[in-house]
Amino acid sequence: MTGSRVTRDGVADTRPGRDAVAGEHAGRRRRRRGRGERAMVPDAEFSSYYGKPILNKPTWKPLDIAGYLYLGGLAGASSPLAAGAHATARPALARTAKLGAAGAISLSLVALVHDLGRPARFVNMLRVFKPTSPMNLGSWLLAGYAPLTVAAAAADVTGRHRRVGAVATASAAALGPAVATYTAVLISDTAVPSWHEGHRELPFVFAGSGATAAAGLALACVPTGQTGPARRMAVLGAAVELGFFRLMKRRMGRTAEPFEEGGPHALLCAAEALTAGGAALAAYAGGRSRPGAAVAGAALLAGSAALRFGIFQGGVASAEDPKYTVVPQRERLRARAAEGSTGEPDGSGPQP
Repeated sequence: MTGSRVTRDGVADTRPGRDAVAGEHAGRRRRRRGRGERAMVPDAEFSSYYGKPILNKPTWKPLDIAGYLYLGGLAGASSPLAAGAHATARPALARTAKLGAAGAISLSLVALVHDLGRPARFVNMLRVFKPTSPMNLGSWLLAGYAPLTVAAAAADVTGRHRRVGAVATASAAALGPAVATYTAVLISDTAVPSWHEGHRELPFVFAGSGATAAAGLALACVPTGQTGPARRMAVLGAAVELGFFRLMKRRMGRTAEPFEEGGPHALLCAAEALTAGGAALAAYAGGRSRPGAAVAGAALLAGSAALRFGIFQGGVASAEDPKYTVVPQRERLRARAAEGSTGEPDGSGPQP
């Protein structure tokens, strides 16, 4: 202690305000200050060397990849709707859903190839078969699904090879749910925090979003007398999409914050309003009023697109901010340490 000396009676010549007070005297002083004491250490700021983010944000083109996510969901959900309409003798609904699936998956492939830069890069992904890679499995899924949708639509429009068209329609319907949801697995398999932390619920969110988009296309284009399956799909899809998205945000904790700020928040609020409103209008007036059905269909299509673009932008924002990478890691470490101190199993060792 600078400026003081130690004597038999204790410390003498101390300088007030310069020396630390230890022991019970320090505790008394802290208690006297009360709860209103201002913290002297500022809140931590999460940064990295040279101000660069911890993660490299996705370099995907927003319009291409968010559009790819949206169109894939529309196509994948349209195929089961087409198969159901084909089996129940609703020709206008079946044709609209078949054409919607073929057109949407074709545009989806165009968007993907445009982002890749060269068509050869997509073809190169088919040189191997790797079950542990969502990208590789998705490439094979698209390569098998797209020709089936085109064959089903062509047979319906031309009226030729109806048996082949029926087989193609049923096969596309079998692959459709995987096409509608595999993109959720694809993006949640990355290190982007707001995508990765939602990996449990995101496939259900995309499934519901795809269903509302497919139902919206049918409601907008099909005579009201044949829209019964589309109206039911709209209500069910909206319930699944909105319910699982709220559940996902609640479970994600801090990493859901990018979905509640800025542009992603505006898009996701619009998606919720459009989807809920479109589903309600479809259930109430979609079977009686042609203008009502068309408005409901447009709202559902727009709501599904807004959801995909909002999720895409929110994920990019979470990759740019280091706290969404650092804080969840620290929280997981503290939780594991707490489980270890209480003697409860943490899942890392053998269980009885």
